[in-house]
Amino acid sequence: MVARAMRRARRFRGTGALFVIAAGFAGIILLGSLLLCLPCAARSGRSVGWFDALFTSTSAVCVTGLVVRDTGTTFNLFGQIVLMCLIEVGGLGFMTFATLVFRLLGREISLRERLLIRESMNESGVGGMEGLIRWVARSALIVQAAGAVLLALRFVPRFGWGRGLYFSAFHAVSAFCNAGFDLFGGYSSLTGFRADVLVNVAAMLLIVIGGLGFGVLRNLAQRFRGGYLYLQTRLVLCAYGALTLFGFAFVLVAEWGNPGTLGPLNFGEKLLAALFQSVTLRTAGFNTISQQALRPATKFISALLMLVGASPASTGGGVKVTTLAVIFLCVRATVRGDRNISAFRRQIPMELVRRAVSVALIAAAIAAVDVTVISLLQPELDFMDVVMECASAMGTVGLSAFGSASLGAVSRVLIICTMYLGRIGPLTMALLLTRRQAGPEPRIDYPNGNIMIG
Repeated sequence: MVARAMRRARRFRGTGALFVIAAGFAGIILLGSLLLCLPCAARSGRSVGWFDALFTSTSAVCVTGLVVRDTGTTFNLFGQIVLMCLIEVGGLGFMTFATLVFRLLGREISLRERLLIRESMNESGVGGMEGLIRWVARSALIVQAAGAVLLALRFVPRFGWGRGLYFSAFHAVSAFCNAGFDLFGGYSSLTGFRADVLVNVAAMLLIVIGGLGFGVLRNLAQRFRGGYLYLQTRLVLCAYGALTLFGFAFVLVAEWGNPGTLGPLNFGEKLLAALFQSVTLRTAGFNTISQQALRPATKFISALLMLVGASPASTGGGVKVTTLAVIFLCVRATVRGDRNISAFRRQIPMELVRRAVSVALIAAAIAAVDVTVISLLQPELDFMDVVMECASAMGTVGLSAFGSASLGAVSRVLIICTMYLGRIGPLTMALLLTRRQAGPEPRIDYPNGNIMIG
């Protein structure tokens, strides 16, 4: 029986599990679009149309935040709750919710479902999957509740008890899941709280905790109890911190005198706004300064940082900070002339390097195709704004310089597909490259060939 189970695991560990994960996200997007296009989901009592509902649902499930309809003024309470549920499912993963539902119904988790959970959480083994899911759900609930309490300290006095608590809960979920949806109306995001330290710090903490990855968070919790920090955790913390500091420094210097962004702010507000801009580029999507008024150089650097995204098995998207870290380590080893690629006294397998380069190049190629097609279809749009839009979709960030409502029908379809690939694609491609074996050993070993590089 054990041998048969192992054979089944080997057969299912590749494309089967990945297909179920991808199809699950697609199914949730479709269901969300049907709910959001109902007349009872809109404030006007008239349907927003299935196409706009599909765009909004995709953005919510893929925790992106790009919108073609203003969330706060278009959708009523029912529509906003649907959005919040879609964001939560998209952020934590549909397998997390499916497992919780199965357990509530008293149903045992099968081996096939354990394999699905393993793939969705980017784990290596199948043991303890139920415990991991319970830990993820419990931790997410605690963090989001704490974030809602912090936001309520500011929102309740401003909006009243009912609306203030509801706004606190919605934006805590949106921030933790790195979604970037807001209810303030006018596509304003958090610009009205640019100088509010409490709101900024609460949102940034939620964004960072959600973007670090559940495996990293669990390892950090174990470390506080005397455990050991894994290589994954060390790389994530170093890469995430370095990218955040770099983004903060660049935005601060480049936008210091820009009258449309940091220019009118005092010293403390400039520091806070620059830090928030850097943190939100890790796929959060909220903004406290105008994205359209950013200098072209800042938009370009923002696009690169958005493509990188957050950490594996987190609520964020992108090619992931560990992918960039592995590529950096490879370059460092090449420059130094080292035979092996290593970090923290651990050697990085060459298979991981090949996978990292492949994922990064494929994601960049998808974004490049989007930029080219949209620029040809809508030449009236500023090129750098289009670059930022496509990078935002690929990295599932949600920042937009011109507003996604300006996109034509074909361009919106491209962005919908890119948001889906940004949430599913890099992860799926990485898992495919990880789990699928190259097959039997080749019968012929060809001699090495020399090629000039650089």
